[in-house]
Amino acid sequence: MKALALLIGSLVAFSQASDDAWLTWPAARAEGIAKAAYEQGRVGGWFDTRILSTDRAYNYKLAATWMHHDVIRATARVLQLTERLTDEEARVLVAEAEAAAPFVVMVEIDPREGSGVIPNDWSAYLQPLRMDGSPGKAVRGTAAPKLRDVRTLAGVRKRNYDYDRYWLTFPDTHQDGTPLVSDQATHLELAVRIAGSEGRVKWPIPALVKAKLPRK
Repeated sequence: MKALALLIGSLVAFSQASDDAWLTWPAARAEGIAKAAYEQGRVGGWFDTRILSTDRAYNYKLAATWMHHDVIRATARVLQLTERLTDEEARVLVAEAEAAAPFVVMVEIDPREGSGVIPNDWSAYLQPLRMDGSPGKAVRGTAAPKLRDVRTLAGVRKRNYDYDRYWLTFPDTHQDGTPLVSDQATHLELAVRIAGSEGRVKWPIPALVKAKLPRK
């Protein structure tokens, strides 16, 4: 806990010195930025009869929100405005979220038909996409259920309780130390695999976010 507190403190100081423009965003702008990171997809076909059974669904609605630099700040700004927080309190919310991991994605899954059960062995991967659409090497996500308590990682959209929510963290480098995102990367793609089927969503990489990531 002491190490985390020190890390949050240093991130707060960095935020104060580098970028405080978000503290002046009006509510509509902050909400728009935070909601723009929400993408929807589907895992499995519409009528995948090969997997009709009592222990799994035949497809899954998928939604994901990439909690990057701008989204975290936008969410903190919405909380600041609605709860009358001070600038310092809002900065602490941002620092707490950024201490979690280089990449955090909130994944929402809704089983359709079948049993309505989400298998425990589902997995997710994050990979960069180049301008021509070709993918780079992916990293696997790690479940981080404790992040549900970090308020700025919950987004600003109204909760749809048909979906189960998961928080996943991803590293910004591969095991050999090479960066996940290269200079040629324009988008990040999330691939979610459930019961042998795969669904994907993608986001453009904001310039400011890309500038802060380790690259070759």
